[in-house]
Amino acid sequence: MAKKLVQNITAREEDFAQWYTDVVREAKLCDYSGVKGCMNYLPNGYALWENIQKKLDARFKETGVENVYLPVMIPESLLQKEKDHIEGFAPEVAWVTHGGTEPLQERFCIRPTSETLFCDVWSKTVQSYRDLPKVWNQWCSVLRWEKTTRPFLRSREFLWQEGHTIHATYEEAEERTKQMWRVYRDFVQDVLAIPVVSGRKTESEKFAGAQDTYTIEALMHDGKALQSGTSHFFGSAFPNAFGIQYSDKNNELHEVYETSWGMSTRVIGALIMVHGDDSGLVIPPRVAPVQTMVIPIAQHKEGVLDKANELLDTLKAAGYKAKIDDSDKAPGWKFSGQEILGIPTRIEIGPKDIENNQAVIVRRDTREKIVVSLDEITTKLAEVLETMQKDMFEKAKTFLEAHINTATTMDEMNEKFNENLGFIKAMWCGDEACEEEIKAQTGGATSRCIPEEEEQLSDVCICCGKPAKHMVYWGKAY
Repeated sequence: MAKKLVQNITAREEDFAQWYTDVVREAKLCDYSGVKGCMNYLPNGYALWENIQKKLDARFKETGVENVYLPVMIPESLLQKEKDHIEGFAPEVAWVTHGGTEPLQERFCIRPTSETLFCDVWSKTVQSYRDLPKVWNQWCSVLRWEKTTRPFLRSREFLWQEGHTIHATYEEAEERTKQMWRVYRDFVQDVLAIPVVSGRKTESEKFAGAQDTYTIEALMHDGKALQSGTSHFFGSAFPNAFGIQYSDKNNELHEVYETSWGMSTRVIGALIMVHGDDSGLVIPPRVAPVQTMVIPIAQHKEGVLDKANELLDTLKAAGYKAKIDDSDKAPGWKFSGQEILGIPTRIEIGPKDIENNQAVIVRRDTREKIVVSLDEITTKLAEVLETMQKDMFEKAKTFLEAHINTATTMDEMNEKFNENLGFIKAMWCGDEACEEEIKAQTGGATSRCIPEEEEQLSDVCICCGKPAKHMVYWGKAY
C-alpha cells in the first residue's frame, strides 16, 4: 500500500516538471484557484511561508527594519512619475477602472511593487535630517499579469515582502542595499539549507529603474537557476521624481538615496526543487512546520497509544513542533504520508520499544534509523535535527559545486551546457549585444550575476574576443 502512494509522484529523472507538480499536489501545498493564474495557498504551504516570514522578519528587525502596510492600489499619476519604472512593468500591470458601476476619473493599478507609494509617503513626511533614514518593510501580495504560471515559481498574485529605505547619503544607501542582499544570502543558506551564488546583475538584467541590482541565485536539481532574492540600489532617481529632499543642520537642502529589496514565495519552489526526492518533500528542520511525527506501531495493543501520546507531550514540552499519527492506517501508509509531507523525522514506538524504554528516530533525508532511550530522546532529537540541517546544506552545496563549470570559448560553453546544465563562469566585455548573442547561441542562457570577487579566467570576452570587463555566472533559468 505504501508504494502506491509514492507512485503518485513521477520520478525526478523521468520528468522533472511533472515531478514538481506531483509533489506540490501530493504534499497539499497549494492548488489552482478559480482566478486564472492565481493559487490557493493550502495549510501545508502557508505554514512554510509563515515560518519563512517569521524567521526572515526577525533578521530584518535585527538590522533596524520597521514594518508598515501601504495600499494595494496605486494611482496612475503616481506610477507615471518614474518613467523607467513604469515602462519596465507596463506589460504586467492590471488596472482598476471602475468603482462599483461608476468609471473612475483616474485609473488605479494593482501594485506590482510599491516604490511609488513609499516615495509618495516620504515626499510628505521627510523634511529634516532628523527624519532619516527610513528603513521600512511590508509583508503583502503583489499582482503581475504573467502569461505562463507555475505553482510558487510564477503566479499572477504572489506573497512577498518588499523593503524600501531612504538615506541621507549615497554610501549609506549603497551599504543598506548590500546588507539586505547579505541577509537574504545568509537566511537562504542557514535556514533553507540552499547554497547560492551571489552578485550584481548586469545592466540588462537589473530591476526596472534601479541603478544596481544584487541577487542570490540557487541551482535546482534539474540544473536550472532560480533567482531567489534581490536587493536594489535606486540612487536618487525615484526620490527626485517625487521631490523628496531634506534640510541638514545648516538648513541646506539635499537629495536622498533609495533602496528596495524583496523575497517571495518563490523560495518555497526553490526548497522543493533543491531538497525534494522521488518520495516527496524534504524540509530542512529549521523551517519545518512540523519537526517530527510520532508514529505508534501496533497501536491497537494495550498501552502503545498511551505511551505514544506521553512521548508527544514530552516533545512538545521540550519545545519541539511535533504531531502524532494515531489514525487507523497501517504503519507503511503513515510512513509514506510523513515522507510525502517532508517532515524531517518520524519517531516510531511500539510494544518492544516500550519494553526496552526506547524509540526509533528515522531521518527523512537519509532514512537512517537511530535507536534512542526515551530518557534521552529530547536531547538526541535536537542532535539529529541539527545534523540533518547541516547534511542537507552540504549535499546541496556538493551538487552546486559539481554543476559550476568554466568556459573560455563559445564552443566550450555550449559543450558544457549540453553535458552538465548548471552555472558556467565566463568572461564578458560588458556589451549587451554579446549577452544577447550568448543567449541565442546557448539556447537561453542568461547572465545570472557578476560575483563580488571576480576570477580572471581570460583576458577576452567569450563571445566577441574584445577585452573582458567582468567574470559572469551564466545559466538557464526559471
